[in-house]
Amino acid sequence: MYSSNKPAPVVDSARPVPATGEIEERTRDRVLYAVLEDGPVSAAELGERLGFTPAAVRRHLDALSKEGLVEVKLIANQRTGAGRPSRRYVLSHHGQSEMGNDYLDIATEALSELGRAAGPAAIEAFAARRFAAMEQRYRPMLAGVEGLEDRAEVLSEALSAEGFVGSTRKVGANSPTATMLSVQLCQGHCPIQDLAREFPVFCEMETQAFSRLLGVDVRRLSTLASGGHVCTTHIPVGRNQTPQRAEKRTRIKITKQERPR
Repeated sequence: MYSSNKPAPVVDSARPVPATGEIEERTRDRVLYAVLEDGPVSAAELGERLGFTPAAVRRHLDALSKEGLVEVKLIANQRTGAGRPSRRYVLSHHGQSEMGNDYLDIATEALSELGRAAGPAAIEAFAARRFAAMEQRYRPMLAGVEGLEDRAEVLSEALSAEGFVGSTRKVGANSPTATMLSVQLCQGHCPIQDLAREFPVFCEMETQAFSRLLGVDVRRLSTLASGGHVCTTHIPVGRNQTPQRAEKRTRIKITKQERPR
């Protein structure tokens, strides 16, 4: 019989050993909190932050997606527009509720009280101050950026950095019938959409801030707060320079016999 001189390992019976399911749950919570703090974030970025393998991160993200706590946003390459869109994870509306968004409930209640006490103008002034602060943060990023399309791109990146999942796409560039070009600035996520649903003035003030930052009149096409899939802002960038197809004309030769008398 084989025998070993090594002493048997000592098990500390007073220290409970977590069950596998409990360890998985704790790890999944860490992934969820990381998405909350860093979203929109890729699986690779989460793995690097948490020290997990890509396979482990994706397994937990898939489980969180099935539970409806996180959702995927496909983000196009903002620099070139080429290649496959990258997958970024953000907390879903259900996930925000599960994580506890009591602050939104408190804010909504507080603004309702403010409106009853001081009238709608007080809520409008509050929203205006909030987006004036955002405008002050973003303006240095746009300093020295001349082209309107480039300014829209920088704005979308600033929005993404604050969790709004910003992106842009050009409209009318490849259409021979379009007379005007435009850029659509999209926001795939809105941390205050419940508040904006109750008080649409927040969306209005954000639109006005975009207009001032870009230096051109913009128009809001859709919002998450009003039930849209994304918040979309229409930005006119100029006249389409695509040459229009010349109208083909056919000369009809009338013979002497066909000429009307």
